[in-house]
Amino acid sequence: MRFCPNCSTRLVQSKGNDGTIHLICRKCGYDEIARNPSTSTSKIREEKPLIQVVGEEEADISVMPTIKITCPKCSHDTAVWWMLQTRSADEPTTQFYRCVKCNHTWRHYA
Repeated sequence: MRFCPNCSTRLVQSKGNDGTIHLICRKCGYDEIARNPSTSTSKIREEKPLIQVVGEEEADISVMPTIKITCPKCSHDTAVWWMLQTRSADEPTTQFYRCVKCNHTWRHYA
């Protein structure tokens, strides 16, 4: 890993029109031909989804809490529920419900 001699930003590899590998600074435009170009890549961090929705296959509804609430799809009176912080931290959590009969999932913004 190399850094720009002008602004200390990390240099990234880029392939030039002639096929040579260049090290380029995205901040100031510094450009040099790479002497020993690296062809391997590595993942710095793994991106995780902001919201993880419980799928029908993955959900073990036998261990989730239940509540008496009417399903808007089939009118069954029992659903499992969970809460997630889907909005900013100063907003209330979002309540999710899944009907134990038809697996319909809906939400309620508290």
